[in-house]
Amino acid sequence: MNRVPNDAENAHSSSVESCPSLRDIHSINPAQLMARIESYEGREKKGISDVRRTFCLFVTFDLLFITLLWIIELNVKGGIETTLEKEVLQYDYSSSYFDIFLLAVFRFKVLILAYAMCRLRHWWAIAFTTAVTSAFLLAKVIISQLFSQGAFGYVLPIISFILAWIETWFLDFKVLPQEAEEENRLLIAQDASERAALLHPGVISDGQFYSPPESVAGSDEESEEKQDSEKPVV
Repeated sequence: MNRVPNDAENAHSSSVESCPSLRDIHSINPAQLMARIESYEGREKKGISDVRRTFCLFVTFDLLFITLLWIIELNVKGGIETTLEKEVLQYDYSSSYFDIFLLAVFRFKVLILAYAMCRLRHWWAIAFTTAVTSAFLLAKVIISQLFSQGAFGYVLPIISFILAWIETWFLDFKVLPQEAEEENRLLIAQDASERAALLHPGVISDGQFYSPPESVAGSDEESEEKQDSEKPVV
């Protein structure tokens, strides 16, 4: 016995809940929607978002910071020229830091190529660089004799490992979600602008305005002469 009233109440409540959405659609200002769409399109025309630019700056900082630490390590060991010749020309996997510097260069080239030049929206590139960095550093720490060479035996591998994982976290939790959210906002704004155009068909666009044709010069004088000629002569 109570099913019919309950169904009626549910239908009434659903209609009431749908009223605010309809009111929101009717209250849409087309000018505001077009301004939002133009702002989103302007961001797309930039070619690279602000958060992606920040990520590329951090990747550059990674390379510069590792390079700075490596140069300091070369200078501490007894001069840059002699130590550089020993670590590069006479490379030894167990005692050289040159491979950690090359690892930073590898991360920089791959990530800048993938996310700045190609503008990828996927995590596979940084997953590859982070996996290679982690595997190489773990193997180097286990096999090599870096810990017997002082503080830099700890500092360079640890900092390189941390920076690689910070880059992964920043891209996966900041760059990609924020860009996807901005793209969804653009699609919603475009959809809302199309609905607003359908709901407000009376809005006159700029192309609908027109100017009346100009009157021919001397037309008023000709009409007066015709009226004078039509008057009866007394």
